[in-house]
Amino acid sequence: MSKRNIKLMPFADLSAYMGGFKIVSTQWGSDGKVYVLLINQVPERERDMFVQTHLNQTYTYKVLIVSEKHVEEVVIWGQTYNYHYVQPLHDHLLLVGARCTYYGNGQYDLNARVCNMNGKPIRDFLLGDGIQSVQVTENGTIWTSYFDEGIFGNYGWSDPIGSCGLLAWDEQGNKLYENRAADIADCYALNVVNEDQVWFYYYTDFELGCISGGTVDSKVTFVKPNISGSSGFSTDGYHFLFDAGYGKHGTFVLKKMDKPGRLTKGQKIELVNEANKPLKQARQDFREQRLLLSEENLLYQLTIEELVYGLD
Repeated sequence: MSKRNIKLMPFADLSAYMGGFKIVSTQWGSDGKVYVLLINQVPERERDMFVQTHLNQTYTYKVLIVSEKHVEEVVIWGQTYNYHYVQPLHDHLLLVGARCTYYGNGQYDLNARVCNMNGKPIRDFLLGDGIQSVQVTENGTIWTSYFDEGIFGNYGWSDPIGSCGLLAWDEQGNKLYENRAADIADCYALNVVNEDQVWFYYYTDFELGCISGGTVDSKVTFVKPNISGSSGFSTDGYHFLFDAGYGKHGTFVLKKMDKPGRLTKGQKIELVNEANKPLKQARQDFREQRLLLSEENLLYQLTIEELVYGLD
């Protein structure tokens, strides 16, 4: 397999917005902007190394909405929940915690919170424990994928919300879709392209599934990408840029669908920063045909269109 090094230049420097805050996550929104979730102090893990759900003090979160020419800042004060993800939800923001606890007798944490653009909470609802990814469509459909603990149960859940591995919800937290096509033990990667095209990649089969037709008349097809343990992928529907998988995280493989249901062996891609240093430790997020990398306070991006044009 041939290999190519590609240098990326940062398109945004968040240093001016970091004072007293640390980055929790960086994600693409359906609008093509980057949504950065920050917190004023990283919560400590409990003694048994579990991630806390409710926090023992109030925290301040900040959301940066980043385009190539502008950064908008939303401060969300006085929060006592441990949130990990942020997505645009129409004219609001959706904060989601990866973990939530079931306490028995129908009592459980609500791990999703909708806030307005002034940082004021509007409503809370349940999206289940063990969330691996959250992506929201332009129309407000919330897709959640789950890792193994959210599928098989932990944090008090004997009948986990995410047992099917992949769900879709409306903006009020009502279930719209649940996976019945794939036997998911851990949904490693999710890419919500639009209402009619949702891709996912899962353990243990390491297959790539595509949900078409929306949440009502959905049809699921599968492709074998011949990659084990990939943490994410971008796609234009024909080309696929994968994280290279077990033992190779932070390097990439570009494949294309040469026949229905079959991908090519592909080309290795190594990404370096402006100092020619590999971006192997960078945070990654994949959405549609775009890859987002964040390293320290800098954001980098790469599209499949740029990659294919540069490789041809």
